[in-house]
Amino acid sequence: MPQPKKTAPDCPFEKRFPSQLVRDDTFFMSLAYNQAIDAWRRDEVPIGAVIARDGEIIALAHNTVESAHDPTAHAEMLALTQAAAALGDWRLEDCTLYVTKEPCPMCSGATLMSRLQRVCYAVRDPKMGCLGGATDLNALPRVNHHLEITAGGVLETECRDLLQAFFRLKRGEEDAAGG
Repeated sequence: MPQPKKTAPDCPFEKRFPSQLVRDDTFFMSLAYNQAIDAWRRDEVPIGAVIARDGEIIALAHNTVESAHDPTAHAEMLALTQAAAALGDWRLEDCTLYVTKEPCPMCSGATLMSRLQRVCYAVRDPKMGCLGGATDLNALPRVNHHLEITAGGVLETECRDLLQAFFRLKRGEEDAAGG
């Protein structure tokens, strides 16, 4: 018997509209936050990512794991692929990744492999984060590239509230369904 189609819980959060005049960490993280809201509206875990180079956006993505049926379709992975295509090079040496939650082991490894200059993430992940949370791949002494890390602080409260609200609603749905 086919499963009934799940619908995304209503997203009570509004997108941010940062000024284009100041392209700082808050500006780019606001765009990543907006991507996370897009993910929520598609019933995906609300994580968004932006990659910038020289103050210009070269990639925007959000999780599509559920809709793509792909465990690698994390916001960071999709943004890295877009950025590499935009630059015509897999080396993203002068680029910064802005992401609403600390990257998992897969995404942390990909950030190192892509030679990103910097990763700025909003919410630390003590269970699965691998750029300072559960562990720190960037701190391995024999890694041939190291990232600059900005952890927490940039829209941290907003991004945490978004994630927590999504999972509270999801758990509430499961409880109501007897799951």
